Amino acid sequence: MAIPNEKLQEVLREIEAKASFSAQQLQIVRGQIASKNREKRMLQLSSSELDTVPVETPVYDGVGKMFVLTTTKEIQSRQTKESGDVDKELDNLGKKLHYLETTYNNAQQHLERIFKGSAGQS
Repeated sequence: MAIPNEKLQEVLREIEAKASFSAQQLQIVRGQIASKNREKRMLQLSSSELDTVPVETPVYDGVGKMFVLTTTKEIQSRQTKESGDVDKELDNLGKKLHYLETTYNNAQQHLERIFKGSAGQS
């Protein structure tokens, strides 16, 4: 039982569109992961620098276009929270990356099966 050409072309277009969309989303997610890794590294570096500063040293935190006097403990607690948030976002992006890779690979496999099936019928 052969599939009509119109239906086959429609299925091919859908699978190609899904593969193309997944490939684009993969690039975006990989860029987001790289950005979050940079952000995490910057937090680690600033935290290690802050650890070398004596506790009684006045520290200023940037708020918009001004600086506010604060303690090192406040900055460290904020950085710890931000680091946790970045870790959660990286975990979610990793899951999204896995889903998109699976979707892309499945679309590629479906395309290969369709082309092999149509080549076998010719």
